[in-house]
Amino acid sequence: MSLNLNDKKAVVAEVSAKVANAQTIVVAEYRGIQVGHLTQLRANARTQGVYLRVLKNTLARRAVEGTAFADLASQMTGPLIYSISEDAVAAAKVINDFAKTNDKLVVKAGNFAGKSLDKAGVQALANIPSREVLLAQVVGMMQMPIAGFVRGLAALAAKKEAETTAA
Repeated sequence: MSLNLNDKKAVVAEVSAKVANAQTIVVAEYRGIQVGHLTQLRANARTQGVYLRVLKNTLARRAVEGTAFADLASQMTGPLIYSISEDAVAAAKVINDFAKTNDKLVVKAGNFAGKSLDKAGVQALANIPSREVLLAQVVGMMQMPIAGFVRGLAALAAKKEAETTAA
C-alpha cells in the first residue's frame, strides 16, 4: 500500500518525535517471520514501553536525520523493524529476547546514546539488567552494612540476656 505525501510526512513526524526522546534504537531484519510471531513481538514491546514499527527505510532515514542516531542510516537496508525506546536497554532487550526464540529475526545494528552498535554490541546492551533491577541492587547493597550491624546488636543482646539468666 502506497502512502501519499501527507501520510509520509505524518509518519516521519511521528517517528521523529519518538527518536527525539529515545536513548536507544535497534534495527533488525524480519524477513520470513510469520504474522502471529510479529504480533507477539509487538505485544512484548508494548509491555516494555518500546516503540516498535516496520517502516520504509527512506522515511526512517529522514526521521533520524540530524539526530544522534544519524549514523544508523547507513545500516537501513532491506526489510527492517525499528525498535525505539527511552529506556537505555529496553529496545535491545525486546529484540534480543525475541531473536533467541525466533532465528528469522536477525539483529542488524543499533545505536545507544549516539554510539553505533553492531550485533554483539546490541546483545551486550540487552544483557544489562533493567534500571529497576539495578536500583534494587544498589538499595540492597546499601542495606547490607546496616542489617549486619542490627544482627550484631541482636546477637550481643541475646548473649547478655543469656548471661543474666544463667547468673
